[in-house]
Amino acid sequence: MRYSLTLKLIFAFLAVSLAGTVLVAFLAGRTTSTEFDRFRLEQDRDAFLARVTDYFLMAGSWAGVADQIRLGPPPQPGGNPPPPPRPNDPIAFALVDTNGQVVVPNPEHQRGDRVPDSELSRGTAVEVAGQRVGTILDPSVAPRNPAEALYVARINNAILIAALSAMALALLLAIILARTLTRPLHELTEATQAMNRGKLDQRVPVRSKDELGRLAAAFNQMSADLSESNRLRQQMTADIAHDLRSPLAVLAGYTEGLRDGVLSPRPAIFETMHREMGYLQQLVEDLRTLSLADANALPLNRVPIEPRTLLVDTAAVFQHQAEQKQVRLEVIDGPALPLITVDPERMSRVLGNLVSNALRYTPAGGQITLTVETHNGTVLLNVQDSGSGIAPDQLPHIFDRFYRADEARQQDSGESGLGLAIAKSIVEAHGGTITAASQVGEGTTFSIGLDG
Repeated sequence: MRYSLTLKLIFAFLAVSLAGTVLVAFLAGRTTSTEFDRFRLEQDRDAFLARVTDYFLMAGSWAGVADQIRLGPPPQPGGNPPPPPRPNDPIAFALVDTNGQVVVPNPEHQRGDRVPDSELSRGTAVEVAGQRVGTILDPSVAPRNPAEALYVARINNAILIAALSAMALALLLAIILARTLTRPLHELTEATQAMNRGKLDQRVPVRSKDELGRLAAAFNQMSADLSESNRLRQQMTADIAHDLRSPLAVLAGYTEGLRDGVLSPRPAIFETMHREMGYLQQLVEDLRTLSLADANALPLNRVPIEPRTLLVDTAAVFQHQAEQKQVRLEVIDGPALPLITVDPERMSRVLGNLVSNALRYTPAGGQITLTVETHNGTVLLNVQDSGSGIAPDQLPHIFDRFYRADEARQQDSGESGLGLAIAKSIVEAHGGTITAASQVGEGTTFSIGLDG
């Protein structure tokens, strides 16, 4: 039979409390009974010692002491009456004289028996004027009278009632604790089942700051991440479909026109079709690069290289385009820096993407500056422009896939919306970081941080 976690916890708490309660009740009852008998035995021994000591002082010997003990204590000096005897109580103590013979018997020692020294050493000495005149031997079992037995029984009953009450309280606390512990788990289970049905955006209440609370917080974060990832995946699918639709529509229109004879083959038509095919090929290659980066399988051919060499080569590639836009593109010299181990081809693609974006948003007469520096052992490659800048609400999203700050931009610009996402993936594959800082109307600075 399968039991729920709540029942298992209740049974576990109850078993532990039951074991502890039974053990405490047993030890308390045993200790109470033992200590009561010891206390009563000490009191009776003291009374017996006083009686036999008084008898020896009055009689000068133990002759007739047994009969006198049975009849009760002798009269007290000054005429005070002695305490009444307890004729129903058996004589529990034995009295032994200095010769080792029993003069007052009990059920374990007969009168006249000789007691060995080993047993006498465990007895209580009877002393008169500093001299030992006898020895009192305790019984192995101290009998109780009805009143004493009733008292001990009442104590044991009280302990039993306390134990049963403790068990009932333990059961109540076990139920409360079990439900308290399993309630977050039930909520997590329900939320997980909802996610399994496709409802990824789930939240569970964080009821504590312990391990269960941290588990609930981690689940909420995981749910939020999965929901956001799913949203981005759906958005990316829609963006891919959108980016594919336009060039495919152009290609389909031209091919149908050529097939039906509506259009005559001309170089301009083939040039347009070739341009659209190039866009499709670039989009496919970008998606392949992102998929390899996501799988940590992006191949990198790392070689040591001077950071400034990357900047100079990138500037040389875009120098003509910058001149056409009347934008000044330059590399600022700086101190010698340590070599960095990177894949030059892929890192050049990252820098080329940043420079291409900078040219797109830098007006005529503007400037793009490439610099390299070190900060706390990290080599920083900076691409700074004097363009229009990026709005603060758009800046956190510029590395998202298919994100375009300018939604009106068309595919004829050659941009798929994956450039910065690919740049980030390549830099992170090198173990580096890429950040952006921007002021609207003042320009934007991209910084790539790489370990030397």
